[in-house]
Amino acid sequence: MKPRLVHFLREKENWLWGKKLIATGLTAEFLEHEDFKIDIEHVNPGREGGFKELDAKVRSGEIGMVLFFRDPEIIQDYEDEIVQFVKTCIRENIPLASNPASAELLIVGQIRMEASRR
Repeated sequence: MKPRLVHFLREKENWLWGKKLIATGLTAEFLEHEDFKIDIEHVNPGREGGFKELDAKVRSGEIGMVLFFRDPEIIQDYEDEIVQFVKTCIRENIPLASNPASAELLIVGQIRMEASRR
């Protein structure tokens, strides 16, 4: 799903200006190779505890939205950590998009919220 994520983020690059992306190892590297002009914070790869790091960042309030494009047919050997991360997002009321359609709606909603605060 990395190519789909890159394509989506490329289309939203202007909106992302001034925001920081946080990504697990390979995803962060994949995004950096695409020459985004957006800050990307690396956490460990998923199999090395990256989802535990993301989980902690959600619980501490460092993450306000999650775009986690994922092929539901692929089961990782660290699947329990992924499931825990998703549960934390739900429990902490963090918007979570698992595909481009839901990500688009989250961003449109965020833009409307930002506009209403002005």
